[in-house]
Amino acid sequence: MTATTHSPLLSEAGQAVERHWRELAGRRRLYTIGGIVFMVLAMSGSLWFANESNAGKFFDRLPYLFDFVGQMMPRDGWEIWRALFDLPSPYDDGSLKYNYPDGRIYLTETFYLPEYFYKMLETINIALVSTLIGFGLGFVLCFLAASNLTTRRWLRFFVRRFMELLRAFPEIVIAGFFLAVLTIGAVPAIIAVSIHTVGALGKMFFEVVENADMKAEEGLRAAGANWTERVWFAIVPQVMPNFLSYALLRFEINVRASTIIGAVGGGGIGEALRLSISRTHEAKTLAIILLLFCTIVAVDQLSAWLRGRLVGRQAFEFGRGG
Repeated sequence: MTATTHSPLLSEAGQAVERHWRELAGRRRLYTIGGIVFMVLAMSGSLWFANESNAGKFFDRLPYLFDFVGQMMPRDGWEIWRALFDLPSPYDDGSLKYNYPDGRIYLTETFYLPEYFYKMLETINIALVSTLIGFGLGFVLCFLAASNLTTRRWLRFFVRRFMELLRAFPEIVIAGFFLAVLTIGAVPAIIAVSIHTVGALGKMFFEVVENADMKAEEGLRAAGANWTERVWFAIVPQVMPNFLSYALLRFEINVRASTIIGAVGGGGIGEALRLSISRTHEAKTLAIILLLFCTIVAVDQLSAWLRGRLVGRQAFEFGRGG
């Protein structure tokens, strides 16, 4: 005979737990299906709007995307490296398409810096200066916006709204305004990226400050220390590693933002990329894209290594086995 096993019946409490679990599972399935339907409808509506806004030519022109990619392939793969390092091209016909050596930046009579490397350094310089300015001003404002350090509600309200205003507009919008006032160049780009960085870093900084341990601050207060001394000796040592980590992360973002702003007249590598694409200079465009990719990867890796040194490797090992 085959032995038949029966699972023991659940108690009333167990049955209640099972019913509740089934209700939650059903609700989750409902939310999942509803979310998928909403996303499909939203995507369909967005594509329809894009097609109508483009006079019904969006879907008609979409297949030509690959034609453009094909047009950006140079006749010789070595042309990319010649354009990147400003080396003479065997196809030079006197036009701007192959005038690679004309962009050299001579540091001595014989040693030169390739044009795109120089423009990439300009973009990095814009991002670095903007990050330093944003870090300094955000550092000052964050303590005034923290509820555990500033008891005056009107002051917290004003500082927080001010930082919201600074980050309310994208960098490219702010840059457009200053480019119209100060003409093209790196200075409007630095101002635009700095303004947005102050608002973004200020918000992240004051949230870190509000999560700081206040025991040291209470001890200094009991000893008669003033507000500045309590902040400098009790709060800053706790939050500075996270501040620097956020600043490094923001530097990565600012490198990308500076590139985009350069395309609208803010100088740097973005301007060169816009010109090469508009003139269909294939080798120059691909050389700039390659340089951008390598630079962003290098900046990301360097920032990740520095953040690990600042906040400790244990902060990146959550969930790993000991």
